[in-house]
Order: sequence, then C-alpha cells, then structure tokens
Amino acid sequence: MFAQAAPGLAKADLTMVNLETAITTGGDQQNKSFTFRAPPSAFTAMKDAGIDVATMANNHGADYGASGLADTLAAIKESRFPVVGIGANAAAAYAPWTTTVNGTKIAILAATQVHDETLANFSAGPASPGVANAFSEQLLAGVRDAKAKGLLVIVYLHWGTEYDTCPNPEQRTLADQLAAAGATAVIGTHAHVLQGAGWRADGTYVAYGLGNYLWWMSFGNNQDDNGVLTLTFRNGKVVANQFAPSHLDARGVPLPATGAEAARISGEWNGDRQCTGLAAAPTA
Repeated sequence: MFAQAAPGLAKADLTMVNLETAITTGGDQQNKSFTFRAPPSAFTAMKDAGIDVATMANNHGADYGASGLADTLAAIKESRFPVVGIGANAAAAYAPWTTTVNGTKIAILAATQVHDETLANFSAGPASPGVANAFSEQLLAGVRDAKAKGLLVIVYLHWGTEYDTCPNPEQRTLADQLAAAGATAVIGTHAHVLQGAGWRADGTYVAYGLGNYLWWMSFGNNQDDNGVLTLTFRNGKVVANQFAPSHLDARGVPLPATGAEAARISGEWNGDRQCTGLAAAPTA
C-alpha cells in the first residue's frame, strides 16, 4: 500500500502519521456519515513503510463504539506500535510518547478538537477509555510538564474546518496556547485539504493541515493533494522545513508528485500560508 511512498517516509529520523480509523474487525458502527475500521495489520503496514509513531486522537478512532475501542486498544498493545492520543483512561490518552533522536529528547502529544460524536461520547476520562480532548487542560498541562523536563515538545492535533484551507479561530487560539506552554512544533490534520504552515513570531512552527495522505478513495479535486512535511530541529527549535508534494491515485494511495503536478501542489501549499499569519522562514 505504501510502496511508492515508503522511500520518502523512511528518510526521516522520526516519521509520524495520523491514523484515522478504529482498529477492529467487529464493533458497533456509530451513527455518523462516515465510519472507518481497519484490521490490526494496519500497524504492520505502517512499520513496513518506515512510520515510527501514530496519533489516533481524531474523530474516527472510536467509529465502532466501545467494543471497537476495546479492540483498538488491545491491537495497539499487541502490536507494540507507538500510538498517542488514545488510551484506557485520560492518563494514558494524554501521556506523551517519548524518544531520543540524535541526542535530543522528544515528547509527542496528540489530541482532537473536532466537535463530533467521538469528542462527545469517547473523550477519555479518569476511568474511561477514549481519545485526548484538545479542550481539556490536561493537554496544555502535559506540554508544560514535558517542556519543564527539558524535552522538545511536538503536538499533533486533529482540528480545523473541513475543506477550508485557512485556520479557524479555535485552531488559532489553541496554537497560541500550545506555543505559550512550550510546544516547539504543532502539526495538524482533519480539513481534508492542505492548510498553511510556517513559523510564528515566537519561533514555534505550526502546520495547520497536511491533507488526505492515504485515503479511502480519490476525489478528483484538491482533496487529493497532500505531501510529506519534514522538519529539521536544532537547539530546541525548528530551523528548516521541506514539503514533498504527493497526490492520491485512483485507489487513494499517495504517489510522490513530479513535474507540473508537483509545482502545482507546492504552489498550493505555499499559497495557503497567506491567511495564517505565519512566516515562510524562522523569525525568532
């Protein structure tokens, strides 16, 4: 499935994606327009593609109800694949995944800000399983705690208005809060289209939305445009970014873009920055 994309994914020291599905072959389908589920072999596919960690804090992580969520958590445990933003309780869902890359200690946290059935019914509680809710103070507290421990903090969010290339007020507010709490980079998904990315005046890097990278179909429009964002960190800051454009084929599989198509998607990516207030290069 990731055959053409894998070489690009494997290049980074650390590669992360948003896994937007329940991991179950059963469960109770929820009453919503779109529900997604995948077998546990999804974790094998991601490992084989060079992906190191995933977030499941999104509006499809509990698409197959409580039993599907239990299956998901069991599959995560069995696979030993690092997953953030979901857990058996709030402590687990908001807990960062930590690792060391080239001597730098990193903490990755994730949460969803999408107002839907998942957030309403399956936000993780003190003794109940679910996803990390971005409206909870636990998210900011986790960022502050990791920062205080000397870790470089990356936050992966599910947020934004579907099909809108510009960030909405809730995204902007949360980006402000996360930057103030100590996040070095804030990465987002959900809108199904590319959203702008760049540096804030305080030095925090924000990518509001990376589009549909591997999806269930091609739409024949800008929902098929996506890419792999690579960030370079030095001394606790993002010092460079590189966007490798890709495009969904008829199967919904990402193919690295070339020629005129690559130029078009790159232009879209850079153009989306205009409504974000972000800079194309570090300013602090």
